[in-house]
Amino acid sequence: MVSFFRRKKPEPATAGPSERNSAHERLSTEELAAAFPAAPGAAATDAADIPASTPAAISPETAPPAAPGKPGWRERLRGSTFARSFGGLFSRNPKLDDDLIDEIETALLTADVGVTATTQLVELLRRRMKSREFADASALLAALRNELVAMLRPVSQPLVIDTGTRPFVLLTVGVNGVGKTTTIGKLAHRFKDEGRSLMLAAGDTFRAAAVAQLQAWGERNGVPVVAQGQNADAASVAYDALQAAKSRGIEVLIADTAGRLHTQTGLMDELGKIRRVLGKLDASAPHEVLMVIDGTTGQNALSQLRLFNAAVGVTGLVVTKLDGTAKGGVVFALAREFGIPIRYAGIGERPEDLRVFDADAFVDALLPEALGA
Repeated sequence: MVSFFRRKKPEPATAGPSERNSAHERLSTEELAAAFPAAPGAAATDAADIPASTPAAISPETAPPAAPGKPGWRERLRGSTFARSFGGLFSRNPKLDDDLIDEIETALLTADVGVTATTQLVELLRRRMKSREFADASALLAALRNELVAMLRPVSQPLVIDTGTRPFVLLTVGVNGVGKTTTIGKLAHRFKDEGRSLMLAAGDTFRAAAVAQLQAWGERNGVPVVAQGQNADAASVAYDALQAAKSRGIEVLIADTAGRLHTQTGLMDELGKIRRVLGKLDASAPHEVLMVIDGTTGQNALSQLRLFNAAVGVTGLVVTKLDGTAKGGVVFALAREFGIPIRYAGIGERPEDLRVFDADAFVDALLPEALGA
């Protein structure tokens, strides 16, 4: 793992956070170049433009080893309460009637698909049943599968790294406890497997051990981590990291941010500051604003995304913990209301359990292909 830092002189015990940050020393261009050798053709950056910062060394913890094997979507999601509520409707040979439609409606609402989306889907199925378009429950099952896939297919868009942009800056955001830092570690694992060079920026400077956690992922994946002390300016971390990544010709820079409630106006404004600071080095950065959403939060995820999108312009989603929730139907509600691409789905704890979101595979994990399957 690579990290770079300079220690500042001891300060009086009475110094507050803002005083400590203002007293931070700067890394010079020469020091950055020594830590991160410049790539051929990389543009130099004036040291006077670097925000004041004092990266601190934190001993990384050991990340848990990955287990072998890659179970598919079906194996991971079939056991969830979400999948069982759907699959159980068709595990037998149900009668095609209004009661079956009502059961589908209950399952959709319970899974947090949302009232509007559920009502539209159920009324469509009911009309088609009344028009005798379905010969039996098997035909209804096929129609339900098709409608659910149609809701998700427009947002099933994998993240594409622009190889002509170095570095491609990926900024991760989200509320507290959704698994942002862990998701970054899994993304690092994925990108390294793809043969990409990358760097991590430990921008969660508020949560205890957040920097150490990200450094552990960096060490495990052989990825350099740019870090500063706790309570440091997150925008400064992002700036230093982008400068170092540009100097070294890194392909992908993933920047972590502190988890914040979507109702905390001051912290939401900080995201805008991070975006502006990145723009000083690269007017097009960040190239992807990836919001991590906890699949267990259900409909509350809608209000979270609404405010984060307004604050920083979300361009992609990661929905985590889908393998252990009864509220995974929120992905349908998110797709219907926002249309923002769902890049990845978290369906397990291991690095390889962060999967590229696939609408067909997701619905296939929820509903059997045939009655009794």
